[in-house]
Amino acid sequence: MSEWKIQNKKHEILPAFSLTVNDAQPTAIYSDTELQGELVQILYTKGIPVFDREDGLYERLTVEQNIAFYHKWFNCQTPLYEILVMFHLHHCAKAALHKCTNSVVQRVYYAKYFMMNADKCVFLEPVHGVDIRTMNTFIEMLQAMKEKKTFVLLLVTNMEHAILLGDIAYKLQEHGLHAFETDAQDEEKIGNQPSVSPQVENLFKIPAKVGDKVILFDPPEIDYIESQDGKSLLVIDNESFTMDATLGEMEKQLQMYGFFRCHRSYIVNLQKVREIITWSKNTYSLRVDNKIQSTIPLSRTKIQDIQEIFNLK
Repeated sequence: MSEWKIQNKKHEILPAFSLTVNDAQPTAIYSDTELQGELVQILYTKGIPVFDREDGLYERLTVEQNIAFYHKWFNCQTPLYEILVMFHLHHCAKAALHKCTNSVVQRVYYAKYFMMNADKCVFLEPVHGVDIRTMNTFIEMLQAMKEKKTFVLLLVTNMEHAILLGDIAYKLQEHGLHAFETDAQDEEKIGNQPSVSPQVENLFKIPAKVGDKVILFDPPEIDYIESQDGKSLLVIDNESFTMDATLGEMEKQLQMYGFFRCHRSYIVNLQKVREIITWSKNTYSLRVDNKIQSTIPLSRTKIQDIQEIFNLK
């Protein structure tokens, strides 16, 4: 296993950090947009290209013509039709690129970057705003890159994307770069837990802070709760409310109201779960039935529990 080291000295916005990426585990960095932008600039100054869709495609050409051009340009050894099939582009191969959906265009970019056969790949928001097929395609590409021993770094502003895509994930903040546990690490520590079926009891109010106010929520209102920096964020539709309690404390209080610890960093209201999504690398997400159709991670160690709770076996 080879290693790629990235080091940065502290400057006005970005903290000092040292990051080691290995060729067998795609690494994700989750941060806000400001820090992400600074990190991208640092990578550029180090001569490391970032795949951010800014280099453009040929919009007046068809999907197949774009793939054929880059296939020849990069002297790709994989047959052209295999590339089209691999990136789920064969059904729209004859369509002009400017008439294609954002997800199709994103898959063309994936194919282009894959055919470059670079030894180091940095992807900026690679699955932002794409459909499930395209997200699965990117996950499949990551697996192929792992087999080719490619160094992969993923820069995202969505924590679920970091957990879903990265075998190793970090959170970048003003005070440094800190690892948080992914599903693979979670398995080693947690192991298989006995399933706990949700029960129904009398409701109680859950306090959360908004400025100087304390708002009281009924459990059925809540979509899910996520952990950030040791505190819990209560999420309803697209709004988040800070709580003083930890995720462990909330898990004990909410278990009897139909809430389930689906991941180390998430507790979900099972009444709000609409879909269980299986991704290409044997990872899972839960789609929540709210205004924005949120998706949150489901640990592999928890899939059996979910199946038993919903009588899916």
